[in-house]
Amino acid sequence: MQSPSKKPLSEIRVLLIQARNTLTMEQQEQQCFVERCRIRLNQFVPVNLTHTALSLDTLDDIDAMMIGGSGEYSARKDYPWMQDLLDLCRAAYDRQLPVFGSCWGHQVLARAFGGTVINDSERAEFGCGDIELTQAGQEDLLLCDFPIRFKANLGHHDRVTVLPPGAVELAFNESQRNQAFRIGETIYGTQFHSELDARRERERLEAYWHLYEKELGSDEAFQRVLDSLADTTDADHLLYDFLVKLVANDIGAAV
Repeated sequence: MQSPSKKPLSEIRVLLIQARNTLTMEQQEQQCFVERCRIRLNQFVPVNLTHTALSLDTLDDIDAMMIGGSGEYSARKDYPWMQDLLDLCRAAYDRQLPVFGSCWGHQVLARAFGGTVINDSERAEFGCGDIELTQAGQEDLLLCDFPIRFKANLGHHDRVTVLPPGAVELAFNESQRNQAFRIGETIYGTQFHSELDARRERERLEAYWHLYEKELGSDEAFQRVLDSLADTTDADHLLYDFLVKLVANDIGAAV
């Protein structure tokens, strides 16, 4: 199938897949994507898997798909809606629809296309961390303007250990490989939270602290994570770049 015709940034429609149990965090995540994508909230078509069913028709009249994070759910597990989500990812690829997965979304994409996701509490990452581009990342259309090393916000205890067949590793760090990958020309995933700046990362960590207590161990350790948060200027434009380079036909903010 031919890729969709490109539209002005102000006219694109982005399907946003969410898995959030509370309205507060569902809305917070939407606002994070609005800020990082630089488009209007009404350009997103949010679907929260906890209360909205998926079908392949969900992709109709959509110009791109994004999959957010998930405090309560693991990409390793089979929830009632997981198979439909995996099928939707593969259908988006077949339609040559640009797709971006952030953190949990990155893991979901890896699983959908044959990769391996594990729980690894010993290598859990929280707060602001260093990311380094591979040689392929330095040459990648989306990441080629990034510095070789940059900071990004992290919050996960699952990780991708084996990439899908044919996937290209774009970034890593000292803790683990596969911090970013690409499948084909239109599917991207980042283990780091491309939708979060320092302020939004703090909100997210404070909301889900109870889920990370096992890895962090104490209130003092959690406070050290919060104190480590810093601006991630180099990564803050990644989602906007994704829309401009792969989805829209113009350059300019829609908000």
